Parts: sequence; C-alpha cells; structure tokens
Amino acid sequence: MQLYNTRKGGKEEFTPLQPGRVGMYVCGVTVYDFCHLGHARGAVVFDVIRRYFEYSGLHVTYVKNFTDIDDKIIARAAEAKVAPAALAERFIEEYQRDMKDLGVRPADIEPRATEHIRDIISLVEALVEKDSAYVVDGDVYFRVRQFPGYGALSGRTPEDMMAGARVEVDERKADPLDFALWKASKEGEPWWESPWGRGRPGWHIECSAMSAFHLGEQFDIHGGGKDLIFPHHENEIAQSEAFTGKSFVRYWIHNGFVNVNREKMSKSLGNFFTILDILERYDAEAIRLFLLSTHYRSPIDFSDQNLEEATRTLDRFYHLVGELEGVLQEAAANPSGSGAREASEAVASLGKRFRRSMDDDFNTAEALGEIFKTSKALSGALARGERPGGETLAAFLQGVREAGEVLGVLDSSPSSWRERRDRREEKLKSTVDSSWIEARLAAREAARAGKDWAAADAVRDELLSRGVLLEDTPEGTIWRLRKP
Repeated sequence: MQLYNTRKGGKEEFTPLQPGRVGMYVCGVTVYDFCHLGHARGAVVFDVIRRYFEYSGLHVTYVKNFTDIDDKIIARAAEAKVAPAALAERFIEEYQRDMKDLGVRPADIEPRATEHIRDIISLVEALVEKDSAYVVDGDVYFRVRQFPGYGALSGRTPEDMMAGARVEVDERKADPLDFALWKASKEGEPWWESPWGRGRPGWHIECSAMSAFHLGEQFDIHGGGKDLIFPHHENEIAQSEAFTGKSFVRYWIHNGFVNVNREKMSKSLGNFFTILDILERYDAEAIRLFLLSTHYRSPIDFSDQNLEEATRTLDRFYHLVGELEGVLQEAAANPSGSGAREASEAVASLGKRFRRSMDDDFNTAEALGEIFKTSKALSGALARGERPGGETLAAFLQGVREAGEVLGVLDSSPSSWRERRDRREEKLKSTVDSSWIEARLAAREAARAGKDWAAADAVRDELLSRGVLLEDTPEGTIWRLRKP
C-alpha cells in the first residue's frame, strides 16, 4: 500500500508502527456553526481510508476530536446570548446528525478539548520547564525558532512566515512567529485554573494533548484538510516533538478543498453550502459519490450539474443491478455460462483492480472507474443478447457489495434507491405548481403530434427556464425539478 505523505512530499509504502494495527488521528471541526460540504469531504475521505484499512485486515484505532472551546465559539455564543458550552453542544449534535445522514461512521474515540484540560496544562508545563515556551501576563507562548525542524511540513522557512499575513503582531512576544499554547481569560470568557492563572488552551496544543492521550507519543497517521498544514499541523509537530524528542507522526494525509467558482468553499468567503441544505436537495449516496469521484488530494468543484450527474450515474447503476439480479435468477440452471467472455473476464479481475486502485494512495476515483467499467461491460453484453453465467453475475454483485462497504456507495438495493429517489422527487414537486407544468406538457405533446417541432422545443425551453427537466421515455414524458 502506497500513500502520499505530506511531510515527505511524495508517495511511500505504508508500514504501521505496530504490525497489523493503525493509529489514526484526524482533526475534527470547531463547533460554532453548521458544517458545509468542505467538512463533509474530509469526513468522507477519512471514513473511506479507515474502512479500507479494515477491509485490508488491519485493526484501526480512529480518533477524531471536537474543538469545543475557541475564539470563534466564544464570539458566536456572545452573539447568540448563550453559554459557549451550550453552543458547542448544539453543533456537536448537528455534526453527528450530518455524519449519520452521510453514512460516515463515528470515530472509535471522539474526544473534546474541554475533556482534556488537565492533559493540556501538563503538556504546556513541560514545555515551559524545557524552555521551549515562556509566560507573559498569563499567556504562554511556544518558542518557534528553538525548534529546528519548524516549517518542514509546509515547506516554509521562518523568513517566509515573517512575510506572511498569518503572523500575529503582539509586542509581548519574544518573536512574532511564537504562537499561544495557553491564553489568559478575558472578562466573561470560560476559564480553567492553571499555574499561570485563569485561562483556556490555545487551538494547536489541544490536538497534541488529545492525540498523545489516546494514541501515544508516536502514531501512524495524522489527517485533515490542506488548510490545516500551516499553521495548525506545523505547530502540532513543533510542540509535540519539542516535548518528547521523538518523531511525532509517521504519515501526514491532507484532503483537497471543495471549490465554488474556483475558490475554496469556506464560511469566511460566504460561499459555502451546509450539509443540511445539500441533503435537502440530493441523496446522501449521490453526495458521497460526487465527493469520491475525484482523488482526495485534488480540489473538487461543487456544482448542481456534478451532483445531478452523480444521481444519474446511480440511476444507471442500480437499473443495471436490478436487471442483473433478474438475469441471475434465470441463470440458476446455467451457472458457468457460455457467452459474454469479455464481461466475464472484467468481472474476474474486478477485485484485483479495485484493490490496486485503493492501494495507490486511496484512489477512489480510479476504483469507481473500475467498477463502472465492469458494469458497462456487463450492460453491453446484455444489450447484445448475451447472457453471462450465474457465477459471473454473482461474483460481480458480491464484488460490488465489498467495494460498496469500503466506499459507502453502491451498497443500496435497487428498490431502496428508487424509493429514496422517488420520495425526493415528489417532495420537490410538491413545492411547485404541478398543474401548470402538466398543462405545458400537454401543449408540448399536441405540438409533437402535429409535428410542430419548433413549438415543442419552445415548450421544453420554457420549462427548462423554470427549472423543470424533461425526459422522454417509452412510457411517456416524465418531468423533474432541477435542483435549486
């Protein structure tokens, strides 16, 4: 198994610290608002990585934290006139609901920063004793320049960082690059007692303390979005390795952004779509398929067209599965079959090709491509009147089930998919004037019957301008709403 290690800047063979076991820590969300599709991508990516490790026979301890005390939480709680702890609890529950809806399995351990204050204080105390950190007016700062490897993860030098806009200006610091490990509390803010007075932890130290508590001072994989490489993960490395004197993490994995109009989806840019909103418009399986259709390290472009294409792909796939299940019943008397050689060969090699794709840095896009390539071969065989043997059909359906268990897609029954799709379509239709649409469809049918193709096309264009999509089928014309 080869994976891309951000710290090495390339792929390398994955060898866990303990044979047969994987320790994986992934930075979770700061719980002050609803999560958006960018958060969903990271959650789905690491959900699949964890599933694939387990599929490969490895025992995984997966830790994903909640940052439940932070400047943003305090500010949002003040706006809402609620306690920061109550705000955090609300959005932890919202996050867990979103993840359940997306089919993301809970991590084995989901610690909260506020549950580890004692561990955080102990870590900061040790860094002060080592002179890797210093105290100023109740705040504690890490001495960046005393850590020689600082910048190795992000590829930045201290000089680059000095010129960057991220550097906070605080004349009390010994060096502008130094970052806060502990923050003295301000009036009205949550606080905990510490050797330096009442205060609360800085962001970066939380993850060092929680990962060490649950996985030890060294572990296999640390993950998160690319936006966390600097400063968050860079700072984690510095403070953890300054404390232990050991290499902190063996493999760093970072997922790419979800973009809207080529810009990263984020709350600060105001171009984000919440998971809740998107689940109102699209099936969770279609969302997962969309998120996995691009390699996890590459950016992915959000658009209604892409999600609609994912929905159509699932429609075609489940239609084929339903057809194959029917053919399989017919093939009971002919288990080996005599035709569809090309399709049979594709099915026979599907498992190997799936594993090869996933072993190559979890290439879900390629893995899905292998599944759809095989399904296309089977579909083509059926269209030519060929009938693959029952063994081939059973092997394909079993292979898809196994791959679906890893990817969290293609694992529904055709009937379940149709029911979900139809319920969603009916819900959308209930929000529009269906009688007007039906009247326009009748006008289009009359124009087609009279061979007035221009008038028929004009009706189609009129409906399309209102967000109504038409599909002409042998049973007649059906309509659905383009997702808003």
